[in-house]
Amino acid sequence: MKKSWLIIALSNFFIAAMMGFMLRLSFVTPIDLNYVFLTHGHSHTAMLGWVYLMLYLLIIQNFLSTEKREQPIYSRLFWITQISVVGMMISFPLQGYALFSIIFSTLHIFCSYFFCYKIWKEHQTHSYYDGILLKAALIFMLVSTLGIWCLGLAGATGTKNTALYQSAIQFFLHFQFNGWFLFAVIALFINQFHEFTLGIDQRKFNYFITLLILATVLTLGLPLNWYYPHPLLYWLNTIGVLLQLITLIIAGWHIKKRSLLHIRQLPTVAKWLLVLGSFSLTLKIVMQCLTIWPEMAAASHHIRNFTIGFIHLIMLGVINSCLFLFMYKTPYLNFLKSKADISGIVIFITGFILTELLLFLQGMLYFLGNGMIPNYHLILLVASLLLPLGLLFIIVGNVQTKKIKI
Repeated sequence: MKKSWLIIALSNFFIAAMMGFMLRLSFVTPIDLNYVFLTHGHSHTAMLGWVYLMLYLLIIQNFLSTEKREQPIYSRLFWITQISVVGMMISFPLQGYALFSIIFSTLHIFCSYFFCYKIWKEHQTHSYYDGILLKAALIFMLVSTLGIWCLGLAGATGTKNTALYQSAIQFFLHFQFNGWFLFAVIALFINQFHEFTLGIDQRKFNYFITLLILATVLTLGLPLNWYYPHPLLYWLNTIGVLLQLITLIIAGWHIKKRSLLHIRQLPTVAKWLLVLGSFSLTLKIVMQCLTIWPEMAAASHHIRNFTIGFIHLIMLGVINSCLFLFMYKTPYLNFLKSKADISGIVIFITGFILTELLLFLQGMLYFLGNGMIPNYHLILLVASLLLPLGLLFIIVGNVQTKKIKI
């Protein structure tokens, strides 16, 4: 595995951020692009070209022995996966869900299946705890792809844009974000900050992970209830968000007892990333708890600002903060060792906070029927520019550092 792979993943993220900027630009001035197609390109590049590939690199680095991760198969698999990402990056903005985008999406799915098989078979863990979480993450990854296969079935049977089609999309997104991505991040966190698990009773941990898995499955009830309204789905989501809140309280109580010493040892920017990730996770769960009220459950679907803001809260606030933190914890990456890296992180975090505040504030104004923030789309566009700008600084910082094999 080479540091050039990290540069490629960051470059994918930069391109996804520029696509997001173009989406915001379309509300300020007309541009000759299909908004829906570009949205597909933006989301697929961000999820599969950045988050998936970074998890791929970090899992290989932290859960495989040196002998295993130096096998040529992991290099070949990386490049085949990157080819599928580039294919989706180009085809989705041009044609949406059509022949070539489906071909590249399918290629990525098969790459992920093979990756899952190899990691399940060859992984080594520091403890029982990160091993269980890693396996849960891989299972959620496999489960999420059932939604993609259902999309193909819907397209073949002429049932696009139906409740079934939309539910399949939500199924995929739910188990990607809340399952595969989140569980993988927690597994990596325990792997790299294993001192936080000292003294944990294995039986109690099994209860904790069971509650977390149940919460993840049950909260699927909310997006399904958007398309198939039923009291049962409402109550399943309610139970799920309450279980999720319980797991947050348990984890927070345990970590608080032993975290201060270890947090003090982190550099300032790394502390910001840890605080931002923790706060974003807490806010995510609190927001999900608000969907217990039917009015908020409906608003979470009908008010697009809430939907986009929530997705970005998970992706950029929770997942991305942790990925940057793990990059810092990987010594030979020399991340956060240059002024460009640090400046990039500060710019990126500023852009994230500003865009989230704007999205949720405007969403709340829509919810209350109080109109729009003056020049809202222009202000959001300017704030959004900070995201790719910050990433550009980070890429430059990583290119300038010594090329190291990892």
